[in-house]
Amino acid sequence: MARILAIDYGRKRIGLAVTDPMQIIANGLDTVAAKDILDYLEKYLQKEEIECFVVGYPKQLNNEDSESMKYLKPFLGQLKKKFPDMKVELVDERFTSKIAFQSMIDGGLKKKQRQNKAMIDKVSATIILQSYMETKRNLF
Repeated sequence: MARILAIDYGRKRIGLAVTDPMQIIANGLDTVAAKDILDYLEKYLQKEEIECFVVGYPKQLNNEDSESMKYLKPFLGQLKKKFPDMKVELVDERFTSKIAFQSMIDGGLKKKQRQNKAMIDKVSATIILQSYMETKRNLF
């Protein structure tokens, strides 16, 4: 089996998470500067087999696209152009940053560690991936 890679897109930083090859566990992978993401993914795909990209889909509480979508759409276009054969799935990312922050508190991280936005992005990507995996499991 191939891994699944999750992307928590941000204009400055992008959090990444990945499954194990058996797609059982989601783990934080890295946080990458937005300008470097396509090169990073290209290098990663040379080392690892990836089944699909799971990208956080920013929505508002009323289920409409959030303001962030105007930044995400061009990225999705670049992603599909760079990796035309890769499946891209969108997953609702509402509240992932808040859940990530709370998870860090629950995990015992100190205040200074919780202020690390790169860590929050990586944890958010992991939550997005975990959500996708749970939804996928419930379909089968």
